[in-house]
Amino acid sequence: MSDVTPDGTELDELPSKELHDRAMALAKERRDVGFLWDLLRAIPAAAAATGEVDRAEFDLLHGLSLLEEFTHAGEGDLADALRPFYIDYLVTHPKGR
Repeated sequence: MSDVTPDGTELDELPSKELHDRAMALAKERRDVGFLWDLLRAIPAAAAATGEVDRAEFDLLHGLSLLEEFTHAGEGDLADALRPFYIDYLVTHPKGR
């Protein structure tokens, strides 16, 4: 990962898995627990966008499955649905600033 965050155009060309990995690495480096919380809150809507409409609600009944989805948030359709979330984080939190 380079020291300078590419602009949104460059990020848009990256695979979803790479966006996820970069955003997670940056959040870990920054010790940004808020990012992780925001990601957990974004997963149900992203899952709904992939056709899993029943996942649109964020509640405690879905807690365990939400944690499972969190571990796979960089894979498949879910990662694709979360692309704007990852890009926004990488653009608004440039590495080295």
